[in-house]
Amino acid sequence: MMRVKELLKSKGRDVYSITPDATVYDALKLMAEKEIGAVVGLDGEKMVGILSERDYARKVILSGKSSEETLVREIMTSDVMYVGPGEKVKHCLSIMTKKHFRHLPVLEEDKVIGVLSIGDVKSKL
Repeated sequence: MMRVKELLKSKGRDVYSITPDATVYDALKLMAEKEIGAVVGLDGEKMVGILSERDYARKVILSGKSSEETLVREIMTSDVMYVGPGEKVKHCLSIMTKKHFRHLPVLEEDKVIGVLSIGDVKSKL
């Protein structure tokens, strides 16, 4: 049974982050440049949230807000589920499916060491 740490070795440990005080527009630019669907909100090295393309669609566009005026902290998910590197990949899929989200941060000693996407997880099962 594959563990998260093995998946991170094969996919890489790149973590793209943004500060909560950045604009949603800046977060979207970063996601587009890196071809990713979510960024981790960091205050220093501490994870304080996660912002996904879905958050943007639901909380900015559908609310008639402007991405250039809305701050990441206003729409990011603050109560973030995460896993550790020793977690089984199959369990990650179960969490993501039950909770209906597509990105799952990986923390080790309170530091974000990776982010798994639903595609990453499904490709290894």
